[in-house]
Amino acid sequence: MAISLDKKKEIVKNLEGSLKNAQSIVFVHFKKLPMAATTELRKQLREQSVGYTVAKKTLMKRVLGSQGYAGEMPHLGGEVALAYGADLLAPAREVYNFQKTHKDGVEILGGVFEGKYMNGAEMLSIATIPPMDTLRGMFANVINSPLARFAIVLNEYAKTK
Repeated sequence: MAISLDKKKEIVKNLEGSLKNAQSIVFVHFKKLPMAATTELRKQLREQSVGYTVAKKTLMKRVLGSQGYAGEMPHLGGEVALAYGADLLAPAREVYNFQKTHKDGVEILGGVFEGKYMNGAEMLSIATIPPMDTLRGMFANVINSPLARFAIVLNEYAKTK
């Protein structure tokens, strides 16, 4: 269905406003995704302060081209949506989490991370980075591990004496 010129200008203006403050953007390919699953995806993204917009690819390319990102935009085939947010990792991580449960309907095609275009594989590696609280816990465990092992050795030595 054709969109009027005024409607296209409004869509471009809304996309520019949304993407202006976005730290990262994920290109999401969705196919044969039921409406209930789409609603669930939007709800999960909204809970993490991630925006989700579906628009014509030509309008998306126009807006992304005006943003001045480095590199080459990945090929966007099929139906494409944008997931974006102020958090660097949240858009990719949340789309990836949804993709694990809906393998047939959602796929990460690529995105923009720190001002550069990334392909799908690079965005998947970004999506698998754990949240900050988990990383802090892992770091504390790494620091605590030698001390815990030393305490176990001292305890075993004390049992022999």
